Amino acid sequence: MSNAVSTDQKIGLILIGDELLNGSRQDKHMARVIEILKARGMSLSWVRMIVDTREEIVANLKQTKALNDVVFSFGGIGATPDDQTRAAASEAFNQKFIRHPEAKALIEDKFGESAYPSRILMADLPEHATMIPNPVNQVPGFKIEHHHFVPGFPDMAWPMVEWVLDTYYTHLKNDTPNVEWRWDILGTPESVLLPMMNELLKKFEAVNLSSLPSTVRRGDLIDFGLKGPEEDVTKAAKWLEEKLQAMDVAYKFREAK
Repeated sequence: MSNAVSTDQKIGLILIGDELLNGSRQDKHMARVIEILKARGMSLSWVRMIVDTREEIVANLKQTKALNDVVFSFGGIGATPDDQTRAAASEAFNQKFIRHPEAKALIEDKFGESAYPSRILMADLPEHATMIPNPVNQVPGFKIEHHHFVPGFPDMAWPMVEWVLDTYYTHLKNDTPNVEWRWDILGTPESVLLPMMNELLKKFEAVNLSSLPSTVRRGDLIDFGLKGPEEDVTKAAKWLEEKLQAMDVAYKFREAK
């Protein structure tokens, strides 16, 4: 896989840690990254949550590197024996695992003699890694192609994600991001609305829809949404409401965001 960029690159997350999967700690990264992306007119396409073993990390990185997506990996780049991400990235990207001179210099400048014998292990990285600056303690994350490896600590990781986006992926920024409008559709099952949904998608190709029936029985209630460019959503919304009125279907507009 090359470093080629394109305007249709998707953005994904890899969240690493046994504690996430056994429930002892809750993930905070996904919600914050969604906010960071939204501020730039970008959106999140996928998330993987995996255990902190070298084999599992290698397997997932081999899969995701074939996508040409922009990937942020959180966690596992520290110096303790359970931090397997650095070595796993070297294996997955078929690069030598070396004491990276740039990372070594940053860690020595920050910690001096106390960088040894433990902190310096965080300078052991894939040979061709590019550093991602850490504004908190200067121990860098690293980048290989479109994969970006940052710590699990939110105060470090989130500014690093923003730096990566603003340094390498301004071509993905959208100054006119999509909007999303939502309605509550009342007293009508999805099966009755299916022909209308299919017609809507054919008439407004730039618009996506979502239909989420309530799992709480308060009568039939559907959380219905339209998402896309504002001009297209506005037209589709007018058509939708006229169609629902003609079908004598009760609805209530809930929010635009």
